[in-house]
Formats: sequence, structure tokens, C-alpha cells
Amino acid sequence: MGSIQIKEDIYWVGARDWNIRYFHGPAYSTHRGTTYNAYLIKDEKNVLVDGVFKPFIGKFFETLGEVIDFQEIDYYVVNHVEPDHSASFPETMKRLRDDVVIICTEKGREGLIEHYGDGYNFQVVRTGDTIKIGKRTLAFVEAPMLHWPDSMFTYVPEEKLLLPNDAFGMHLAVARLFDDENDEVVIMQEAKKYFANILTPFSGLIINKLKEVTEMGLEIDMIAPSHGIIWRRNVVTIIEKYAEWAEMKPRDKAVIVYDTMWDSTELLADKIADGLINEGIDIRLYKQSVSDRNDIITEIFDAKAIIIGSPTINNVILPELVPLLEDLEGLRFKHKIGAVFGSHGWAGGATKRIAERMKAAKIELIEEPFVTKYVPDKETLDEAYEFGRRIARAIKEKNQ
Repeated sequence: MGSIQIKEDIYWVGARDWNIRYFHGPAYSTHRGTTYNAYLIKDEKNVLVDGVFKPFIGKFFETLGEVIDFQEIDYYVVNHVEPDHSASFPETMKRLRDDVVIICTEKGREGLIEHYGDGYNFQVVRTGDTIKIGKRTLAFVEAPMLHWPDSMFTYVPEEKLLLPNDAFGMHLAVARLFDDENDEVVIMQEAKKYFANILTPFSGLIINKLKEVTEMGLEIDMIAPSHGIIWRRNVVTIIEKYAEWAEMKPRDKAVIVYDTMWDSTELLADKIADGLINEGIDIRLYKQSVSDRNDIITEIFDAKAIIIGSPTINNVILPELVPLLEDLEGLRFKHKIGAVFGSHGWAGGATKRIAERMKAAKIELIEEPFVTKYVPDKETLDEAYEFGRRIARAIKEKNQ
């Protein structure tokens, strides 16, 4: 049996992807795999909520078929059109009755047509709309740009169950689906990574949506997202964490990211780190070429300072660091200060380019770039140590 009952007559009918290691192309690392969570609600009217990624359609059909005849499904709720949830949509529709109603937002309708063509029986819903399916009700909350324009939440008030698709999710493949059946440290780590790398640009919208849901007075004792675990013990905790993370308030912490050719930039990085540590600042030090970019972003998420270093090659930055700089500009972190360091031979250029990229990411540079030519001597390394101490003092002053 692949299906799992999460409440009376409500089933998880999704799929586990144990082997995926990158998501959104190479943009997001998934060290622990992921799940594609779909749900079935059995009542006088039977409701399928969301679907799975294309490689798992066969498994999805097998699991769904364990608990219902496809011809008995009356509604198909599409909370989000992204293909990891909707790629199974056209094949599923071939197995359902012709009069099955597709529930989605207006943007969801447009997205489904653009991806899979027209000819379906759509019912567009807005925030506040409800559908009675028997002893239960489906209520809908539009959630545009969390994290696509079509996104919405489905809520079952009689069960105090929220089905929010990507919100409150994470990339984590698990044998046991509920939060209280898994390592809390791991699930909170993966939830934070998901927020930091995917939802950060939408933090303002998240704050507003959480406020809206609170004002609607929705009672929630279970959150069943479309990736990762289902929340039933830590419901309040994850909602509070989303509110906290969306504020993007940093702590006294610095992340140093660098790469090096002949160790000169690495020597500077170590001394800058020493200066920060000896001033009482919590730090993370990463050599980009041997580190995972998404893990770095997760640490940057709650850091006050970002310090990036590179030698110069062909008058520009080492290419390993460029994707991180792209991420910083795209994610639009707030309340962060920064600094730049590096080394060069006969000609420089890298530190200037890094500084420009960090400014474009709205990171306040508090120091002129620290640069050394060729191999740093003891005096230069002492200066790098003091550079780190000055950044530490700025962190403390900015957080007062």
C-alpha cells in the first residue's frame, strides 16, 4: 500500500523521489531527495488535490487507485501549475470522467491552458469562495507569487486542514510523512533552506498572507504541503517561523565566501575570519568550489554580514563565485552589510566587480575592498585580521 490516511477519509497519494539531487535545473540542491504530495478527499463528492512530477505518474496512478476508482472523482483541485505538481494533469484527465471539474485560480486556468491545452471543465475560484462536497467544505485562499502567480491554498474547515501546495514545504524524501515521526532538527533545517532559497523574494507577500489568514480566523491543526513532511505537531511553530523568516531580521553572524588560485585569497579569508571570531561574531567560512551554493545561501539568510573574496583572473572574478552573486541579486535579502577582499598579480579587477554586484544586490558595503598583490606578507595578514575586527564592530553597531 502506497497511500497513507492523514485524516479520516483523507489520503496522501503522492510519490517519493529518493534520488533527485537538483531541483529547478541545477538551481537548488536536494541532498535528501523530495516528495510530490497529492491528496484525495473522499466525501459525497470526491476531490483530488494536486498531482506529481512526470517520472512518477505511474506510481501516482497505482497509489491513487488503491483508494478510489478514477471514475468516482468529481473535483480536481490544482493549487499550483508548476510541472513538479501538474505534469501528471493531462494523463490524469484521460482517466477521469469528462464532467470532472477543475478548481483553480484564474491564473491557474491560464497556466494549465498554456501548459496542456484547453477543453477542460474549469471552475475559477477566488479568496472566500467555498464548495460543499458533503459533510466537508473546500475553502480557497489565493496566494499569488507564493511562489507563482497561480498559487492558492485549499482549506478544509471541518478538518482544520490546510493544503497550501509549496508554502510550508521542503525538499525531503521521508518514509514516514508526519513531522513528529522525523528528526525535528532535519525538518526545520530543510524548511529554512527552502524558504531562504525559494521564498525570500516574496517575504513581503508572505507577511501579508499570514496576516490575512490570521484575520480570516482559520483554525489549523494540520498543514499538508506538496513537498516534504506533513505538519501536525509543529503547526504553530512553522507558521511562527515563516513570520520570523519573512521579517529577515539578521543576527550577529557573518558568512565569508571565497575561492582561491594559489592560496593568497585563502590566507586573507582565514585572517578575516580570525578577526571576526575574536570579536565574538559567529561565522561560517566557505570555499565556494568545494561547497554547496544553496547551503551557503541558507547560512547567509540570517547573517548580518556577507564577505566575499576572489583572486583576479583575466581581469574578472573566478567563475565559481558568479552564481552566488547572481543568487544574491535575485533573492533580494534585506538588512545586510558586506565587504570584499581578494588578491591579484600584475592586474586587478575582481574585487571591483564583486563590489558592483553586491551593491546591485542592495548589500551595504561598509569597507573599501581589501586587496593584496601576489602573496600577502605578515603585515598584510595583520591588516586582514583588523579588517575582520572592523566588520565585527560594524555588525554589532548595526544590530543595536
